[in-house]
Amino acid sequence: MSDLIQLLPDAIANQIAAGEVIQRPASVVKELLENSVDSGAKNIKLIIKDAGRTLVQVVDDGCGMSDTDARMCFERHATSKIKKIEDLFSLYTFGFRGEAMASIAAVAQVELKTQLHDKELGTILLIEGSKVILQEPTATNPGTSISVKNLFYNVPARRNFLKSNAIETKHIIDEFIHVALANPEIFFSFHHNGVEVYHLKAGNIRQRIVSIFGKNYNEKLVPIEELTDYVSVRGFIGKPEISKKTRGEQFFFVNNRFIKNNFLNYAITKAYEGLLAEKNFPFYCLFITIEPGAIDINVHPTKQEIKFEDEKSIYLLLNAAAKHGLSQYSVTPTIDFEHEATFGQLVDERIYTEQPFKVVTSKMNNENASKGSYYSPFDKDVPPTQQDEFLKGKNFEDWKQLYELDEQTEERAITLKSKMDLFQQEEEQSFSDFEGEQFEPIQLHNRYILTQIKSGIILIDQNKAHQRILFERYLRNFAIQSASTQQLLFPKSIELNSSDAELLKLLLPDLLVLGLHIEFFGGNTFVIHGMPPELCNENETILIEKLLEAYKNSADIETNEHQQQIAKALAYQTAIKAGQFLDKKSMQLLIDELFACEQPTINPSGWLTFVQYNFDDIERKFDQKI
Repeated sequence: MSDLIQLLPDAIANQIAAGEVIQRPASVVKELLENSVDSGAKNIKLIIKDAGRTLVQVVDDGCGMSDTDARMCFERHATSKIKKIEDLFSLYTFGFRGEAMASIAAVAQVELKTQLHDKELGTILLIEGSKVILQEPTATNPGTSISVKNLFYNVPARRNFLKSNAIETKHIIDEFIHVALANPEIFFSFHHNGVEVYHLKAGNIRQRIVSIFGKNYNEKLVPIEELTDYVSVRGFIGKPEISKKTRGEQFFFVNNRFIKNNFLNYAITKAYEGLLAEKNFPFYCLFITIEPGAIDINVHPTKQEIKFEDEKSIYLLLNAAAKHGLSQYSVTPTIDFEHEATFGQLVDERIYTEQPFKVVTSKMNNENASKGSYYSPFDKDVPPTQQDEFLKGKNFEDWKQLYELDEQTEERAITLKSKMDLFQQEEEQSFSDFEGEQFEPIQLHNRYILTQIKSGIILIDQNKAHQRILFERYLRNFAIQSASTQQLLFPKSIELNSSDAELLKLLLPDLLVLGLHIEFFGGNTFVIHGMPPELCNENETILIEKLLEAYKNSADIETNEHQQQIAKALAYQTAIKAGQFLDKKSMQLLIDELFACEQPTINPSGWLTFVQYNFDDIERKFDQKI
């Protein structure tokens, strides 16, 4: 029998490696920007087209490369960062594996132009699918320019799995912001489809935060700085008033490398306990400096997950530093450190305690903390008796107007009799089976609606039922490209974080079809001119923020059903909430509209909107002896 095991060709091995390192255009952006920073560049320019599908280009004025290095940088495991295994534990640079450039070249068409500062000529290198097409001297600027074109052109399955331009652009912006925040002393610019999105001048970290997130952040940043022999923390956390309903403005950097760590994130959010409205997320941008030997960054190809030698001490330091910073700026009650170990003790002697730092005064009286907040339908186990404070006081006598059927709906509405057939399995029911006239619906725990039919009773989940109603309404609006808009008396401006602003820009045409008249004003600012009549009493800022959050976190966001995701996200954010009181008329209208839906039995995510109890089932329950 002949030998079966053989070495893979380099091109195939590189494509396999690319599956881990290069997952989407944002992965290319991250690797190229980090290489530019490592090169000592003072000016870095990022250019993308079509959300990175067509082009990702990074131009820098770094050290440049010789013609030999230009060729070698595309070889697997070729790196200038480490020479022996011990170097892995003393790294302060971003890259070290030597896989990124080889992986990029395996799945794209790459053009590299580079020149050393003391040379008159540079080098141009063209590579397609790991094959060098051209390498020759050329006239270029000192530094390096790398253009990655037609990503995944030779791996169509990977290209087809890329998400919408909105989602891919958001990921690119996130990676750009991570690198830009970590290196405020470097000038960065970002151009998308010929438009300059960011122009970030060199400065300090506070100036960089304000340049990215807006001038209104300047007065709402709380500086943090704590130093120990083991670890130091510096940076800024935000005052409670700039907290958001959406995630995305939480940044940890370890030795200037962006990381994700839920455990450390909890240390910061715990410091805000009692200061934030429910489901709000604070802003923070914190830099942790620690000896490289005390962490392991060789955990994941993205290097965004690292292991700490002593994670608990860092947790305690972060939590205490955040509380101390908030108390110094009169944001939170004073913290008593007298009965706790000092930072030095926490770190050097590894003194641990499960008890939080003591608060010597009571929690702030934050009457407005819950205003404008309401339960997200993604939240599970919402307390059934809790009232939605934001919606209290609304005139529910006008609720009928919200559910009046337009001509399109009336023409398409299927009779209640045929709808009841969906859940009447034993016998055909007539319209009279739904005995709404003889029996008024009852609301249970401000969460469920109980009504009767000829064969028994049904129990409706008011939140999930309304989600189904709104979801189908928004889909109809998309189909007919028409929805009514009620103009606001005074247009309202809203400012988002950078990635959310880019996402909202791409969603504006679809939102306009649904009646949300929103215009891009410049930077991260938008102006809301009108809303659908049924949403005019909503808090516009909270609605938009939660809509974006729901859209990003939708379970099937990776599908191509773009408009369905928008309809679903908006329905989830605007549906009647569990805990909201409904009068008899409102309940009856909800029931009528639910059974006029094409699919009344489930909400947009497939959860039941109601359950049915037949008399036979009920009788059997009472026939049991105890």
